[in-house]
Amino acid sequence: MPTSTSPDLDDELNDTVVPRHVAIIMDGNNRWAKRNGVAGPAGHRAGVETVRGVIRSCRDHGVKVLTLFAFSSENWGRPQPEVRALLALLSRYLRNEVLQMHKDGICLRFIGQRTNFSRGLCKLMERSEKLTAGNTVSTVVIALDYGGQWDIAQAAQKLAAQVKEGTLQPQDIDADLIDQNVSISDLPRPDLCIRTGGDARISNFMLWHFAYSELYFTNTLWPDFAEEEFAGALADYSSRERRFGLREPAPSISREGEHA
Repeated sequence: MPTSTSPDLDDELNDTVVPRHVAIIMDGNNRWAKRNGVAGPAGHRAGVETVRGVIRSCRDHGVKVLTLFAFSSENWGRPQPEVRALLALLSRYLRNEVLQMHKDGICLRFIGQRTNFSRGLCKLMERSEKLTAGNTVSTVVIALDYGGQWDIAQAAQKLAAQVKEGTLQPQDIDADLIDQNVSISDLPRPDLCIRTGGDARISNFMLWHFAYSELYFTNTLWPDFAEEEFAGALADYSSRERRFGLREPAPSISREGEHA
């Protein structure tokens, strides 16, 4: 089970600048399973325990939005037994966890394509979103069959359709319009992206959204990413100066989400 935050980190986080939105690339389940001498699906099941701990940590530290890269567009190319195991685990997670998330005031959303998923899984996703839609304590976004290039392309398709209809002129298309048409355009952009597992890349995840996100890479495999390390990532984030291309640091966001 995830360990609690150490006293030193607790002190450091008392006055920390908390990111409004954290996005996580959860990498290392298969390597964790191999390292521990168990089958691959056991690594993914262990990763679910880490998801629970991180959702709890977000609540404790005041992070309002958490986005998890659960299944990429490229993951369809993995061995079919692994893909089936992943999707079965996702279905069980939604059946077992969503009611508690609803009780905790969490709004659950999904981004990515849904056409390749089974009808049963799509219904679970729809029911989960409908049940939790009115919750305002925090938001958890799960990226499924998602790719950053796909996201930008589908935004371009929406704008192209408006041009074809005559409701939009090509010269009026700008970054703001694209921003309004990518996934979760109504939520704040990720302030912090965490990747576990040792690789220092973002792997086609939220390419548009990460324009000014802070990146945090750790060698820790996802099932071992305990609450203490998540707190350490938040502390590292709070030590950075975010300029957004300007000379002076941008106004910081306090724990309550107000400008400091």
